[in-house]
Amino acid sequence: MFTKNDIEKYFDGEKDESRVFLFIGITGLLISLFFLLYGTNRFYMGAAIPLAVIGLLLAMVGYTIYKRSDNDRIRNVYAYDMNPAELKEKEIPRMKTVMRNFVIYRYTELFLLALGIGLYIYFIRDFNNDFWRGFGLALAVMALIALTADFFAEQRGKKYLKGLEEYCARN
Repeated sequence: MFTKNDIEKYFDGEKDESRVFLFIGITGLLISLFFLLYGTNRFYMGAAIPLAVIGLLLAMVGYTIYKRSDNDRIRNVYAYDMNPAELKEKEIPRMKTVMRNFVIYRYTELFLLALGIGLYIYFIRDFNNDFWRGFGLALAVMALIALTADFFAEQRGKKYLKGLEEYCARN
């Protein structure tokens, strides 16, 4: 049975995972900065780009979700008691959009992972193209980290959406 506690648990988990995204993003940015300042060859310059770009995206997503999670939790717990129709009319469509977006993220991250691995393997013995080996390796690593984090977020979202739908069908 879906309860207010399930709503709280979902948004607490969302907030916890947003901290992970924020940490990974900031770490990627810092490593990128370190590589740009202290990198001794083009491998580090190539690695710095995906670390910075994906790190910035993850940090922005993490911050945005962290900032809005408490308000979403409060709004939906209130709706559970006072206005269950709002869960059906607003929260379920919002979550369906979120779940569709996870599919887009998954395929994008898989593409970036494959691209990164492909670049790294293609240039693995070509030391004249250290830049592209570094780029490919960092792209693959960051895509794999994002894919893993999104996997857990998607699983949590599926469970939450299923609970919402069952609750709304009964009320």
